[in-house]
Amino acid sequence: MCTAATYKTKDHYFGRNLDLEYSYHETVTVTPRRYPFDFRHMGECHDHYAMIGMAYVADGYPLYYDATNERGLSMAGLNFPGNADYKPLCDGSLDNVAPFEFIPWILTQCSTVADARGLLSRLNLCREDFSPSLPASPLHWIIADRDEAIVVESVKDGLKVYDDPVGILTNNPPFDYHMLNLANYMGVTREEPTSTFADGFELKPYSRGMGGIGIPGDLSSASRFVKAAFTRMNSVSGESEQESVAQFFKILGSVEQQRGCARVGHKFEITIYSSCCNVDTGVYYYTTYENGALSAVDMHREDLDSASLAVYDLLTTPEVKYQN
Repeated sequence: MCTAATYKTKDHYFGRNLDLEYSYHETVTVTPRRYPFDFRHMGECHDHYAMIGMAYVADGYPLYYDATNERGLSMAGLNFPGNADYKPLCDGSLDNVAPFEFIPWILTQCSTVADARGLLSRLNLCREDFSPSLPASPLHWIIADRDEAIVVESVKDGLKVYDDPVGILTNNPPFDYHMLNLANYMGVTREEPTSTFADGFELKPYSRGMGGIGIPGDLSSASRFVKAAFTRMNSVSGESEQESVAQFFKILGSVEQQRGCARVGHKFEITIYSSCCNVDTGVYYYTTYENGALSAVDMHREDLDSASLAVYDLLTTPEVKYQN
């Protein structure tokens, strides 16, 4: 399905793989400060933080998959079928927010994860479709700033908020399982392996480059969580923008999906796009399945005091740079 990640060098980076068997014609979308968000149950918001991310724009409304606001707070929704449980509308003691407006609800108002925690303490993710043709997607979310990340899950026994010390989110099972499952790999190391199979029985590495031996390599969400967490937490790069962005895409590339490897019905899941936003500068980089060349949209090159969305179609045509 999908994988989201954070990464920090001199600047802070946030992004994700979107793994699906189809596309909604998503676009890189900048929502300026005066775009009118009309929340279904929480009134109108006409003056808020600007944001950039990937969205499907339906009837002029940005349905964000992932986004970063101008203060550096980021958020992404990932598929969570069978576990996501949205609640009926409640009385005025809680804020009723529909799942499709959860990302803008947080990013319009919050600068930090701490700010988001304040809103989450009174949140009710309610059962609400965007439209009859666009029912609510079963999701859970990662929210991150420069210093910390959390995961939000609305499940049968209520709203769960987890600290995310590894800066990674995938799909089912719930997040607490993924963190417990990491303990199965506590012996994995990036160093050359040493023989611990049995006392008095010596095994020797048969190849160079055997760091990470024992990490799963299949495309399940549990395996992707382990692989992405190991890759992200052991990543080394320089602090330049080029080195940092390149390393971030290598983290996501460690768990990308290739056409033909994961059948869903009569189609195959693929990594439709991978994104990396420098949350300190507001530059949103992406690649697509067909086009591995980096493309970028700079939020701050838009008029952030306007009321109109800025929308950029994805560049999906393969780009080849001939050298002779």
